Amino acid sequence: MSDKLNLLNLTRDEMVKFFEEIGEKPFRAPQVVKWIHQFGVDDFEQMTNISKSLRAKLSEVTEIKGLDVITEQLSDDGTIKWALKTQEGQAIETVFIPDGDRGTLCVSSQVGCVVNCSFCSTAKQGFNRDLTTAEIIGQVWFAARRLGSLKTTGERKVTNVVMMGMGEPLLNFDAVADAINLMLDDYAYGLSKRRVTISTSGVVPGLQKLKGKLDVALALSLHASNNELRSKLVPLNRKYPLEELLPAVKDYIGESKASKKVTIEYVMLKDVNDSPEHARELVRLLKNVPSKINLIPFNPFPNTEYQTSSQKAIDTFAEILLSKGFVVVTRRTRGDDIDAACGQLVGKVADRTKRQEKYKNSLNVVEVR
Repeated sequence: MSDKLNLLNLTRDEMVKFFEEIGEKPFRAPQVVKWIHQFGVDDFEQMTNISKSLRAKLSEVTEIKGLDVITEQLSDDGTIKWALKTQEGQAIETVFIPDGDRGTLCVSSQVGCVVNCSFCSTAKQGFNRDLTTAEIIGQVWFAARRLGSLKTTGERKVTNVVMMGMGEPLLNFDAVADAINLMLDDYAYGLSKRRVTISTSGVVPGLQKLKGKLDVALALSLHASNNELRSKLVPLNRKYPLEELLPAVKDYIGESKASKKVTIEYVMLKDVNDSPEHARELVRLLKNVPSKINLIPFNPFPNTEYQTSSQKAIDTFAEILLSKGFVVVTRRTRGDDIDAACGQLVGKVADRTKRQEKYKNSLNVVEVR
């Protein structure tokens, strides 16, 4: 492992401090940030507006080290999934979803996920560690460079980022916040704050901290209309139940310019959370929460206990919400042929939680029966 400072780990403000510490002018920071993130440069010799002596100094003590690609899979619908390798050899997944002139990148924040939602394939991989800022922004950096090199018709670029890949972003708050600051930075990716979304399963302290730190769009993985059911689907609900979670969400969007409404993510599970009564209960639950609702057909994975709701059940559920004035979108599944759809992302995780082992053992028990 290199002992050089990886410049992908630094925000522009941190880059300014670094240049001051090595006796260089602060204005060098935005120059280098621009070379790295706007031009995708990882060779200091290409930074032609920087002196040769500074380039030599940077080469000696720093590096620009991204994630190596393990696999690249292209879906029939144009979705691309990359498995990217961390320094210790674990794998995380990043997904690019093209839609007209919009290109959404789904970015991971952890190696695995600690939350353990019962309907999510990522959860079965367990959890190893948080990603660094370099590994989070490195996914954007890699995708931008790779998309620029793909020989496809028309321009494909990242216009939107959702922190909705592997992991719970608000449990890796500082690294995620620094990476998002680079996404928003005009010298880096210059994304609008409305085009960057943090998706959380409901970490209340993280939401409270987010309010004073970042102003981006917010999505909540709700998936249930009451505490009892949500605690089964999203175990984090036992720690932060709905009566604590929803006020924290309202508090955040009440002060946000980027997220006037929270996007409610609701995966549709056959005979679990998809009845008309669940829909009516959801109406009551969200009555005073400015929101739009994404209904997500469940994406199956091997040995899951759940099934996808029927189209009739989804349509009935949506009609009840629509009749009460909610904005409702039934998400079109993208990338499911390459396991890149919502809830299907898995990596190569050195699981510290032993969840992988327990899951495999439970499958063996079922097979013996």
